[in-house]
Amino acid sequence: MSSGSSSSRLTAALAALMLCSTGALATDQGDPPFIVGVSSHLLHTGDPSGRADRLIRDAGIVSVRDDAHWAFVERERMQLHIEPHWFGYLRRMERRGLNSMFILGYGNRFHGGGEKPRTDRVRAAFGRYVEHVVRELRGRIEYYEVWNEWDMNDADDPASTRDYAQLVAESAARIRRHDPNAKILAGAVTTRGIESGFAHRLIDNGVMQVVDGFSLHPYVHCRRYGRHTPEAWIDWLGEVSASLSREAGRPVPLYLTEMSWPAHQGRCGIDDRLQAAYLARSYFLARTLPSIKGMWWYGLRNDGQDPTEREHNFGLLTYDFEPKPAYHTLSAISTVVANYRYLGREPGETGDVQLLRFASDKRQLLVAWSTGEPVEVSVTSDTPTGRLVRLTDTEQPQRGPNRSESEWNCPGEGAPCTARVTLTEFPKLIVLSDTGSARDALAGITEIP
Repeated sequence: MSSGSSSSRLTAALAALMLCSTGALATDQGDPPFIVGVSSHLLHTGDPSGRADRLIRDAGIVSVRDDAHWAFVERERMQLHIEPHWFGYLRRMERRGLNSMFILGYGNRFHGGGEKPRTDRVRAAFGRYVEHVVRELRGRIEYYEVWNEWDMNDADDPASTRDYAQLVAESAARIRRHDPNAKILAGAVTTRGIESGFAHRLIDNGVMQVVDGFSLHPYVHCRRYGRHTPEAWIDWLGEVSASLSREAGRPVPLYLTEMSWPAHQGRCGIDDRLQAAYLARSYFLARTLPSIKGMWWYGLRNDGQDPTEREHNFGLLTYDFEPKPAYHTLSAISTVVANYRYLGREPGETGDVQLLRFASDKRQLLVAWSTGEPVEVSVTSDTPTGRLVRLTDTEQPQRGPNRSESEWNCPGEGAPCTARVTLTEFPKLIVLSDTGSARDALAGITEIP
């Protein structure tokens, strides 16, 4: 049952937060760079291989999300300590140039029998834990996420939503007081929580007044055929984003702190190869929604070795820390996903063909794939990079950018050059120009009959 969650207490917590806040809310700071992240359990499980930190860095990942369990900070009643290996973990992340997201959450058996902090007494104990972690780790944690998937058991209960909003407000005030530069996320809302109204009720309860971003876990792998693909996923997320922003009365910055497709043998599963294709497509599609600020693939490593167990097979790496196809694909695309500007969809996009334009200061790219059967398209560029088309095929990511067998056909001065490229379910990153600005060398695409 809920207690201690009245609107007066929530208002007081909001007021306290505003007094101690530096005003560094996400909407006041402009759009940050897109974050390529990963969820891991390295803080507690460690890395027997000794390779995980390097593998994370080499994949172009910049942020690692992990669990800062309350139960591990308060192993004895009212005795709070940061375990020494946490500091070692953070030193390793920092040496690799990686930032950390810590989840503040989960129960503690000394307080409410390990249940959610929904009473004044348990919430106060949770607050002591939050303050201790933030004081001890001040300046070392980029993001704090308040709780993980609160909605898993009671997504339909308005009282539970109010209690979580109260917890977020009080926790955010404590975090801002002790580490004002840390960014605060809340929600970690599951697909069920999105569809049941939990996410909208959080907005109504004022969560966006106290945090920097709203986190979602929008898994779709168990939806019926046709609704479980990255393309259906981004269409749905576009609707979710628009709805949440309408509810808030302003744009809501979204952080996908968990997202992936499991590669297992069984219901809702796909194979390793398709997992890699879906990873590439979902990261590029995430860039098409300005509200999405980053995506953390779940997870770094498979949680077990049973090929039929769904929960064992989400990772970029095997249980033995060997790279899976998805890892190599992420390594090939992460720089573009993180650093290139999304320009828009190509007007000639039709049917199963997806055509997205990206640019850096000196390079134009067309990211293209087919969601159905392989199809040949004609690619047009005013300033191609040589006789042969240069591209990265995410089905063969370890080859890197290379000259394909497709040739540019340039009929004469002033006329655009064209080339035929076959698209599959794996995105191809096609180089259109190495010299123009984002306004130059825009591609024209038509499907070849």
